[in-house]
Amino acid sequence: MPDTRTAAVALDPTALERFGVYAASVSKADLPADVIHAAKRCVIDWYATTLPGAIEAPATMLEKALADELDRGEATLMLGRKAAVRTAALINGTASHTVEFDDIYAPAIYHPGSPTIAAALAVGQARGASGDAFLRAVIAGYEVSTRIGAAMGRAHYKYWHNTGTIGPFGAAAAAGLLAGLDGRQQGHALATVATFAAGLQQAFRGDSLSKPLHAGHAADAGVLAALSAEHGLRGAPAILDAAGGMGEAMSNGPDWAAATADLGRTYNVKRITVKNHGCCGHAFAAIDGAMALQAQHKFAAVDIVSIDVGGYSATVDVTGNYLHGTPAAAKFSLPFLVASALVHGSIRLDAYTSQRLGDATVGALMKRIKVALDPEIDALFPRQRAARLKVKLADGRVLEHFQPHRVGDPDLPLSDRQLDTKFIELAVPVIGEVSAAKLLARLWALESEPDLAFTRILQ
Repeated sequence: MPDTRTAAVALDPTALERFGVYAASVSKADLPADVIHAAKRCVIDWYATTLPGAIEAPATMLEKALADELDRGEATLMLGRKAAVRTAALINGTASHTVEFDDIYAPAIYHPGSPTIAAALAVGQARGASGDAFLRAVIAGYEVSTRIGAAMGRAHYKYWHNTGTIGPFGAAAAAGLLAGLDGRQQGHALATVATFAAGLQQAFRGDSLSKPLHAGHAADAGVLAALSAEHGLRGAPAILDAAGGMGEAMSNGPDWAAATADLGRTYNVKRITVKNHGCCGHAFAAIDGAMALQAQHKFAAVDIVSIDVGGYSATVDVTGNYLHGTPAAAKFSLPFLVASALVHGSIRLDAYTSQRLGDATVGALMKRIKVALDPEIDALFPRQRAARLKVKLADGRVLEHFQPHRVGDPDLPLSDRQLDTKFIELAVPVIGEVSAAKLLARLWALESEPDLAFTRILQ
């Protein structure tokens, strides 16, 4: 007699099959207005961080390396240069992850916008998609990938960079919706892209330019998987949840039933962190706490005897170093970032000029900052990103502060007006004041745009 229990299990859809059906359904779903609004915020934030990244390395290096794939094709780079669809996704995705202002979904320890929106824009331009279809693709990509990332959890983040490993799912779901894939095809696209998941944390634990390519590769991989599935390429549907699949190989047994349980009922796109500092997000709570103490107690850098920062594991492991000789390194040095914020008042793009990197006052204060693991705060990670600070001053005062959230997190969100300010700050130096204002207005009305032609030439 056959084992009916095994047969029943075999008939159950896999996690990726469930995600695939959901991703396809978003194209015609009745989406709440606040979900559409949240998606527009993500797109505006993506443009804010991608425009300055487009004129910096490594995106500029990729333009040179891939010159034979440019000046032709149906998609464009940020400043209007024609490109093949995959090339546009790769370079724009890389640009988006360069200046470290890209969005975060905290429970997944993941930057969803960089790969997802880069892929959606490239395919959307090539396929003549409407603004509404483009937003729906973004939502599908965010909802699928953030759930996969949250399920893979903290165990996955021990070695892997989630934007590189989880980003391909967001890119594939978004590209697949715009390519018109049905649920079965979407499942195959997601299954195929799982085999492309890559990105090691060592890429940003030193002076390296390869980290932004994790987002670019994720966008490219997602487009490749989706367009291949459109033409019949099949993946392994159980590649997430089977024995030896991604969940077992790269995590510690995710709960895939829980990951898919609320699809279409709750929307993670509404719980996205908008970065308020241009650096690694694991340093944000310490920066926010230090600046809050300084604003309240009116001390200067020269008044500080010492600063002790207690944080979660990634704060210590990723940013608890003193390497700050280059912009790429300084963005991941909490002592530099906190010191620079206290001396200069912010961590924006100008934090990484040669003058700021070599500032003697900042360098001296860095040496008086220590970073250590706080077990209570570590227990909150990844869903809550907090920091505890103790500042000793030369006049004998000892100031303590607990920063429960980062400014820009869903619990301390940036308003639409503050997002506009961020966009203008980052976009104007690249495309000019008039073009930036026009682009912002059209992005806020994106669901009404008949196509994405306005995204092709921004200057």
